[in-house]
Amino acid sequence: MEFAVLALVLVLGLGAYWSMVIFPKQRDFSKRQRYVQSLAVGDEVVTYGGIIGKVIDIEAEKGVAHVEIADGIIVRLVTAALVQPYDPDEFARAAQMGLETDEKPQTNS
Repeated sequence: MEFAVLALVLVLGLGAYWSMVIFPKQRDFSKRQRYVQSLAVGDEVVTYGGIIGKVIDIEAEKGVAHVEIADGIIVRLVTAALVQPYDPDEFARAAQMGLETDEKPQTNS
């Protein structure tokens, strides 16, 4: 009887771990893979390091993208480093929300 309870607790613990840790990572990985596969020449992207650039060329078989980060400055990046599309309105909105939370007075409880 004790073994059955212990086994049940172990299975529930492993299930909870999978649902809270492994599954979200798998979902993020597949989302990023879909994004990289949908990239096209001319797309504006944000790299993992926060650099904004425009895709000039994609070598899908090598997993490399050529990204222009300034006029005439083209860098080769691993496609996994291209995190998200650049949306200036979204970034401005996020920055504004960050500024608003910084301006709130802090109280000591």
